[in-house]
Amino acid sequence: MQKQLTGARSMADVKPIAIVPRGAASANAGALETSLYEIRRKIYPRAVHGAFARWRVALVIATQLVFYGTPWLSWNGRQAVLFDLAARKFYVFGLVFWPQDVVYLAVLLILCAFALFLFTAVAGRVWCGYACPQTVYTEIFLWVERKIEGERLSRMRLDGAPLTLEKFVVKGLKHTAWLAIALWTGYTFVGYFTSIEELGIRAITWQLGAWEAFWVAFYAFATYGNAGWMREQVCKYMCPYARFQSVMFDHDTLVIAYDTARGEPRGARSRSADRKAAGIGDCVDCSICVQVCPTGIDIREGLQYECIGCAACIDGCDQVMDRMGYPRGLIRYASENAMATGAGRRELWRRVLRPRTIVYAALLAGIATSAGAALWLRNPLKVDVMRDRGALAREAAPGVVENVYRIQVMNTDEVPRELAIEVAGVPGLHVANDQATLALRGGEARTVPLRLQAAADAATPGSHPIDIVVTARDGSASRHERSTFYLPR
Repeated sequence: MQKQLTGARSMADVKPIAIVPRGAASANAGALETSLYEIRRKIYPRAVHGAFARWRVALVIATQLVFYGTPWLSWNGRQAVLFDLAARKFYVFGLVFWPQDVVYLAVLLILCAFALFLFTAVAGRVWCGYACPQTVYTEIFLWVERKIEGERLSRMRLDGAPLTLEKFVVKGLKHTAWLAIALWTGYTFVGYFTSIEELGIRAITWQLGAWEAFWVAFYAFATYGNAGWMREQVCKYMCPYARFQSVMFDHDTLVIAYDTARGEPRGARSRSADRKAAGIGDCVDCSICVQVCPTGIDIREGLQYECIGCAACIDGCDQVMDRMGYPRGLIRYASENAMATGAGRRELWRRVLRPRTIVYAALLAGIATSAGAALWLRNPLKVDVMRDRGALAREAAPGVVENVYRIQVMNTDEVPRELAIEVAGVPGLHVANDQATLALRGGEARTVPLRLQAAADAATPGSHPIDIVVTARDGSASRHERSTFYLPR
C-alpha cells in the first residue's frame, strides 16, 4: 500500500533526462529538452450524481450552516461563540474560557489528532473528500461556476474561445459571485473574534479597524485563491496530509479501489455486446472516472496520493454500469486485502474492527470522556494568593499581629456570586471585618488586599501554614489556597 502511494502519478509522468557529455553538446544541439516540472493542466470536473455525491452536498450544507450561522446565535445577552482576544475571554455558549484554561485547547488538539488517525485508519482520506474546508469551498465555487458557465464541455469551450463581450460578462459574473462568497466568508471568520453585529455596522459605515479589515481581506483572498484558482493544487502540493497519510494506512484501510481483475482488459463496446465472448472486462474505457475526479487522476492506475477519497469516481462508474446492465462496484471502497482475496462486504467491515482502530477509538473515547467530565466538574472560582513583599508582619493593635496579602479572585462563569473568605491554621486567625465578603459579577476578576490578624501569642513565633478558603454563599463553588502566616518573635 505504501509503495503504491509513494509511486505518485506526477512522478511517473516525469520523463528521464539523458546525460549528454560536455563535448557532445554541439552535436546534440537539436535534441529535445524535457522539463523536470509538469505544467498544470486545468481540470474541468464533470458533475456527478449518486449516493456519495449526496453525502458531499449534505456535509457542505451542514458545515456551512455551522460556520456561517454560529456567530449569529445569542446566549445570555451576548454572542454565543466569541473568542474575545482583547478581553482574553473565549465564550462557547455557557462556558467561559480564560488564558489559564489553555489545557482545554491542548486536549481539543489531541482529540482532533486521534480522530484524524482513527478516520484515516478506517477509511483513508475521508476527511479530505467530504469535510475539509478546501474541498467544501471548492465544491461551492464549482457549483457557482456550473450555474454561470455551464457544464464541463461548455466551460472548456468558453475557456478556449477568444475574448468577447459575452465571455467577459460571463467570467465577470462568476468572479463577482466568487468574491462575494469569499468576502462573506472572511467577514464571518472575523465575526468569531469580535461581535459580528458590531463588525457589520462598522463595515457598512467604513469604520473597520486595521486588524479587522486586514483579516477580512486576507481570509477572503485565501478563500478566493484556494477554492477558485488553485483547487487541486492545494490538495496535491500544499497540504502536508497528502504526504504523510501513507504512514496511517495499512492493508485493511478502506480506499477507493478499481477492480482490475473484473475491469481488464478494458474496451469500448455496445450494450448488447457479449463481453465474455469478446474477451474484455467490465470497464468500457469511457473515462468518466477521470472526468469527474476533482484532482484529475485516473483511479484505474492504482491508488495515488492525489486521491482525496471523495468517491466521485464511484458514483460516475456506477451510473455507467447501470446503463450497461453490469453489476455496480467496479470502482468501490475496498481494502487492499479485500481486493487481493475477493473478500465480501461482511469480511471487509469485520476487518475494520482491528486492534489499530480499536486502540484509536478507545483513546479517543477515553480522552473525550475525561475532558467532558473535567468541564462538567470545573470549579468556576480561581484564586491566587500572594504575600505582601514589603513586610512579613506588623502590629495592628497591642497584642495583635497582622499579615497582608494580595488575593486575586476570578469568577470564570457568567453567574454572579457573593463570596465569603475564611482562614484556618492558626488559633484565632481571622479576616479583617471589611474584607470577609466579596461580590463578583459573572466573568469578573478582581485583585484586593487581604488583611489577616491573630493574637501575638496565638502560636509560637515563626512561619505557620494556613488555609484560605473562598466559598460562594449559595454553596455552588469553593476554592482552597495554601499560604503562610508569620508571627514575629
